[in-house]
Amino acid sequence: MEALKFTLSGDSAFFKDNVINTVYLTYGNIHRVALLGIFGAILGYNGYSKQNDMLKKKKKNITDYPEFYEKLNDIKIAIVSNGENGYFNKKLQTFNNSVGYASKEEGGNLIVKQFWLENPSWDIYLLLDCEEAKKIADYIKNRRSIYLPYLGTNDHLANITDVEIVNIEKKITSENENIEILSMVKACDISDKKKNDFSLDSNMKKDIYKYSEYLPIELSKELNQYIKEKITITNMSVKLLKEYYYKVEDKNIVFY
Repeated sequence: MEALKFTLSGDSAFFKDNVINTVYLTYGNIHRVALLGIFGAILGYNGYSKQNDMLKKKKKNITDYPEFYEKLNDIKIAIVSNGENGYFNKKLQTFNNSVGYASKEEGGNLIVKQFWLENPSWDIYLLLDCEEAKKIADYIKNRRSIYLPYLGTNDHLANITDVEIVNIEKKITSENENIEILSMVKACDISDKKKNDFSLDSNMKKDIYKYSEYLPIELSKELNQYIKEKITITNMSVKLLKEYYYKVEDKNIVFY
């Protein structure tokens, strides 16, 4: 079985988390929906703005989701964070938006505060088991893109490097097996630490880390809002609750 592997990086990134409005926060890592958006931009598929235009014009043939999501939601992706312990530094950026419609405040000047990720980088694996995945691989291998890919917004250009096709092996999860998962994994798909299913034996000679965050994994059909799940990045040996995983070289990854 084959997968496309490449490194996705940039000087900065901003994946907006709508938790508060006074300061715009960013998710700590790229999430699945944002990555589908990048693939959609590469292939030239329409996004949210096109769907909003269709809503305003009350077109009868409007789809439940943006085009990129309709066409790409079934592809399988594994994301490996290259940040230290899965984490990237964040820096607060403050700038003025002085266009006339930016703010109702006196002078029409809006002070925007955003947290940006600094020098983010991820290794992305795309399972080549369907036509859309193979189409993405063809575009990326041949350095083709209909629209420029961004890391969240157009302030953050995306770099795609180290593109290759790799062989992967599907492995059935053993009930008594504890393994280290290199990629991001849903917290619900690994055993609960409180049940003592984590094994530290193989990690005694290295620093242990476990990073978790609620990240978008899909869009709701009704409002196209993010549906989030707790995602974990760890170098601990864990009991995987999924039926199977994949081995690439000497590393274990899971696809979603």
